[in-house]
Amino acid sequence: MSAPSPLGSFRPGTGPLHRLRPGAKLIGLFAFAAAVVAVHGVASTAIALLLALALTALAGLRGRELWISTRGFVFVAIPLFAFQWWQRGWQHGFEVVGDLLAMILAASAVTASTAAADMLDTISWALRPFRRLGVDPERVALAFSLVIRSIPSILGIARETRTAARARGLERAPRALLIPFVLRTVAHAQLVGQALAARGVGEE
Repeated sequence: MSAPSPLGSFRPGTGPLHRLRPGAKLIGLFAFAAAVVAVHGVASTAIALLLALALTALAGLRGRELWISTRGFVFVAIPLFAFQWWQRGWQHGFEVVGDLLAMILAASAVTASTAAADMLDTISWALRPFRRLGVDPERVALAFSLVIRSIPSILGIARETRTAARARGLERAPRALLIPFVLRTVAHAQLVGQALAARGVGEE
């Protein structure tokens, strides 16, 4: 059983964020991230968090879905905040952690309000001018799709590997975790490649 993707999943809706074109959302996300990085201060971080939370609400992310989008960051945020507080004070710690969280929330809102197919079509359309340089937009979009679809499977492999190592009492042995994880991940990639080859994908 695969783990839920940390990128979140599409939630159908009719709100303003859902009606916005995928390209506009990607540009908006880039502009939001640039503003968060460029502007400093506790007040600006608080405003960015409020805006990001408003976007997640518009995208329909609440409760469990919102927790799934942020729980992985929580385990990083706590030691990161503590370290920044120790180095430069709690204000700087709040700014660093808050800015990262705001960008994660905004990205989750875009993901939740945009169907994967629409996002990939937008990427393919945006890359069409580069076709004359040898770029294949459809192949790039396919690569994005495979990456997105593989994340839950790889997370599931990591979880199963950790469970198996724990059952043997080897959860603290790096080799017992790393080697099976790498081998199973490579095997998964080979199966995906074989499936694509069987369908003639990638053949000239």
